[in-house]
Amino acid sequence: MRAPRQLRFPLARPAWPTGVPRPAPERRVGLDYDHEWSRRYPVRLARAMVLDNVTRPVARMVAPTTVRGAEHLRHCRGPVIFAANHASHLDTPLLLTTLPLEFRHRTVVAAAADYFFDRRWKAVLWSFSLAAIPIERSRVNRRSADTAAELLEAGWNLVIFPEGGRSPDGWARPFRGGAAYLARRTGCPVVPVHVHGTRHVLPKAGEGRIAVRRSPVSVTFGTPLTPEEGEDARRFAARIETAVAVLADEVESDWWSARRRAASDETPSLRGPDMAPWRRSWALDRAPGGGRDTWPRV
Repeated sequence: MRAPRQLRFPLARPAWPTGVPRPAPERRVGLDYDHEWSRRYPVRLARAMVLDNVTRPVARMVAPTTVRGAEHLRHCRGPVIFAANHASHLDTPLLLTTLPLEFRHRTVVAAAADYFFDRRWKAVLWSFSLAAIPIERSRVNRRSADTAAELLEAGWNLVIFPEGGRSPDGWARPFRGGAAYLARRTGCPVVPVHVHGTRHVLPKAGEGRIAVRRSPVSVTFGTPLTPEEGEDARRFAARIETAVAVLADEVESDWWSARRRAASDETPSLRGPDMAPWRRSWALDRAPGGGRDTWPRV
């Protein structure tokens, strides 16, 4: 028998004509990545086993978690959009493991196409482990919105971080309109979520320490929100940001005090004081738990 390398077409790949330039191999990554396989039943079953038996215990060991407001999810019918603040890569697996069982294994995560899907191995890893879908975060992209909307209409829940990325300094960035737009388009309610303390467990690169450190965290779910009549995506996004700020205030104080400040429009901003970077950092460290604005709003 001939060696495999000596076999000819059709038993082996045909030779490429020497006079024809060979095209570059197609790179199906980023928004072009085909992530449909990650929602097939065998993959969903494997992911559920990993999430419940590996990710969940490890997350609880590294970050002992207090969950508040889960009662708001008991009366949710149909798919919902979870909109949360974002300070650490730990936010996503932690949030997924704290979701009630009826949501946990039927949820996809909107992930940055230029970061989580820029390499084939990364796309496969995050599609399997988090059921991630690529989203364009630098500009409005109809294709990204269509993908997310189709999954919501098909019954999948969605986790999205309206800031568009992790906080660079611990304070939140302005919420973009992606979650608000999808809610208006699909009719799905938005559940505001505040994740507190993950920055101390796994900080963003560039903040000094990179190693994981055990520290308590909290996840607080708010009342589901729906767009009001005539409310555009920008105003609804601002209302979602305010709802997350109220949850953050509740974590730092108590439920009653946070609601009193919300009723009088005195809820501290998630974005921190409008000051020099070193003063913002100082204010962040002075705040209880390292996450609230103790300065008067400017």
